[in-house]
Amino acid sequence: MGRLTFGINVMLDGCVDHREGIADDETHAHFTRLMDECGAMLWGRTTYEMMESYWPLVARGEVEAPPAMREWALKLETKPKYVVSTTRSDFPWTGSHHVVGDLRTAVQELKDRTPDGVLVGSGKLAAELDRLDLVDEYRFLVHPMITGHGPTLYQGMLPSTRRLDLISAEPLQNGALAVHYQRAD
Repeated sequence: MGRLTFGINVMLDGCVDHREGIADDETHAHFTRLMDECGAMLWGRTTYEMMESYWPLVARGEVEAPPAMREWALKLETKPKYVVSTTRSDFPWTGSHHVVGDLRTAVQELKDRTPDGVLVGSGKLAAELDRLDLVDEYRFLVHPMITGHGPTLYQGMLPSTRRLDLISAEPLQNGALAVHYQRAD
């Protein structure tokens, strides 16, 4: 059985706005390595649509991008992508699949059939999956900035405190800190 890993950029004040943070070669290389370690991606509809509107263009060379971003895009193109949505059922991007049925059951089955694990990169979806006790580990890239605006990590969606054990912490040259936690319970 694979693990479900929540990986996301987060600012020091908890902001997870995708327009914030350091978007350089080092950051993209970090997330490419993280994606390489997993067997599939899992997103909510909003994140899927944001990713779908940009990364296939980079992969096809229709958008200029530095080598690290292009590597991410090319690898993402071939990675299986699963999408949770109640408002959309057609996901034409290469390798995309709609997650249907009971969320707990469907995601547990996805974990069971993906031995290399699943990487979830949608904040609201991750909060719901954590509420359902499905998230096994957390890979946060903490950026050295305070934004003063939201959205924020979990936004009060967990009913109680989640205790974590630190696996590793690695500073990046750009000042960000890559932290890896697993559930303590």
